[in-house]
Amino acid sequence: MPVPITGPGPSRPAGLDDATALMRYDANKRSALVAYLLWFFLGSFGAHRFYAGRTGSGIAQLVITLLSMLMTFVLIGYAGLFVVALWVLVDAFLIPGMIRGYNNQLIASLGR
Repeated sequence: MPVPITGPGPSRPAGLDDATALMRYDANKRSALVAYLLWFFLGSFGAHRFYAGRTGSGIAQLVITLLSMLMTFVLIGYAGLFVVALWVLVDAFLIPGMIRGYNNQLIASLGR
């Protein structure tokens, strides 16, 4: 029978027991299904990357998409839209790893 942890241990913040850590994990974990829905509907704007905690690349996708949309009247914007479309297509295969990585980082931050 496991012995419950009654106080803060060397690897856990003060006041954070197993039940609290599990509740925080459940409240903050990310779902691959939600990421795929964001990818499908708002993929070119980087919404799935923001959701997965990849803020920098999400901003890059958003900026490239918006600038490319503005530059389509000069025809150069279509190149940017093509790059973003290819990037979003590749992201369809990367989403499970991104979500797994986010959730693993969350577990590591709660386990300290």
